[in-house]
Amino acid sequence: MKRALVFPGQGAQVLGMGRAVAEAYPEARQVFEEVDDALSFNLSQIIWGDDQETLNLTVNAQPALMATSLAVLRALVAEGFDIQKTAYFAGHSLGEYTALCAAQSMTLATTARLLRVRGEAMQAAVPVGEGGMAALLGLNIEVVEAIIKESAMAGICDIANDNDPKQVVISGSMAALDKAIEMAKEKGARRSVRLKTSAPFHCRLMQPAAERMAIELDPVALAPPQIPVITNVTAQEIRDAGDIKSQLISQITGRVRWRETVHYMHQKGVDTVLEIGAGNALSGMIRRTVPSIATAACASPEQVQSQIQEISNV
Repeated sequence: MKRALVFPGQGAQVLGMGRAVAEAYPEARQVFEEVDDALSFNLSQIIWGDDQETLNLTVNAQPALMATSLAVLRALVAEGFDIQKTAYFAGHSLGEYTALCAAQSMTLATTARLLRVRGEAMQAAVPVGEGGMAALLGLNIEVVEAIIKESAMAGICDIANDNDPKQVVISGSMAALDKAIEMAKEKGARRSVRLKTSAPFHCRLMQPAAERMAIELDPVALAPPQIPVITNVTAQEIRDAGDIKSQLISQITGRVRWRETVHYMHQKGVDTVLEIGAGNALSGMIRRTVPSIATAACASPEQVQSQIQEISNV
């Protein structure tokens, strides 16, 4: 078995995520406490509260998802999970920060602060209502690239996420987005779904956020990842700490190449992927891209125990 761990991005957040793991494992609870301390406010109270809209705010959702994933990972380690036997880490959008933290390239406190700033910067980059995102279902990347090219006269519209062979997310100005959705229908899209996002992420409109993150990342000390991390921008592994900052800056405006990331892992012999944290969206994308890869989601104490049992039986 050659295993990779993957970490979810924004949209996976749900109220109460990580609470059961934190109650079952002191090591997991410590993650939430460290994140609260790093941010100087009680993010845990928001995660485990009753206000989904507040949790959904980009500035809260990003560090919250990271904290949940790393809490689950610490629970696994507490049960004897050997991280060093993992071939790769990868994360979807903000999940790349989670992957880098898990690989000990950056500290938990640094990761939390960077994601808080990242959320603020991405939210502020485009006035509310001037941009959006949509998932185009049933079209491959080549068809969507042609649509994007043709819709350019209406404004900025880019491919934000190349998730799997039949799911591509586009992002940009409302006029260009409307044009692209109309063209997608003509090209045979099974469905086009406007996403409930607060800003048009991963497109050129995010340039102000990229510039802000360049400033924030500049003084940050990073270490080489102890486990290779596959980056969103290149869908290739990164080992050099010097390249990480430029990749994270480019990621703000660049395409999340998740489908290519899955193919890269498969080409390198990965046959098992464990999704760590809230939701199971990445597992579905992986199965639709390379059906032979075994996937499992791990977010609860029961799933932690199940994974440890499965590993011990291999």
